[in-house]
Amino acid sequence: MYNGESNRGIPMLKSMLARYANVLRFDHFDVRVKNELPDLSYDIYLFSGGPGDPLEAGGAWFNPFFQLMEGLWQLNKNTVEPDQKKHVFFICHSFQMACHHFGLGAVSQRAKMSFGTYPVHKTHYGKEEAFFEGLPDPFYIADFRRFQVLQPNRERFHAMGAKILCLETLAPHVHTERALMAVRFSPEMFGTQFHPEADPAGLLEYFREPERKNSIVEEHGEARYFRMMHDLASPLKIQRTYDTVIPSFLENAVEQLTLLPA
Repeated sequence: MYNGESNRGIPMLKSMLARYANVLRFDHFDVRVKNELPDLSYDIYLFSGGPGDPLEAGGAWFNPFFQLMEGLWQLNKNTVEPDQKKHVFFICHSFQMACHHFGLGAVSQRAKMSFGTYPVHKTHYGKEEAFFEGLPDPFYIADFRRFQVLQPNRERFHAMGAKILCLETLAPHVHTERALMAVRFSPEMFGTQFHPEADPAGLLEYFREPERKNSIVEEHGEARYFRMMHDLASPLKIQRTYDTVIPSFLENAVEQLTLLPA
């Protein structure tokens, strides 16, 4: 979903998946540039983040991607056996597309880009969420986005059985609605606005590059840069989120699919 742009998201996801090489084989699809889309034969789907407006229909992949999401939803809805269901994780850009597709909220552009590390706050459902087990409230996330999901449709959430799991932090002296930061769409479908694949060690090295550092400081300020670097270096902040959310999703999926070795 990165539309050909250089990024750390895909390498970090591949590195994380490599840890499950004894039980998982994975394929990488370049959706937006090469119009590559998986079929419904896979057991687990990880849809990445990416740049740009999530609702801008500009490629041959756009409608088929929504059709894929709907196909996965319908397959799970009509499948009784747990080991035949499809497990899906949406990240950032694809999370926004999923919330739009399922009618859960309104996608809009932020007044200012969110760039860096921030605390997010669990809702009542988030405090009971198994994939957040062991994370404090609030917990820290890596967040890089120009768009957001607001105005949750409570009736649609109720009809789907979906749950809002966490919200962005309160901004002091700014009276704006808090964006949705994680949603459980169903027992098998999960999504986050933030980047749980963000590897702190890899990002520290990446953001220390002089040209990249200078660019971040120029656009977002020195204070934001050094706060982000401090949070990435802390074992109790981004590292804890990295070690918890996607690994919990993958291990649950593998267990449900009975792929664990005997």
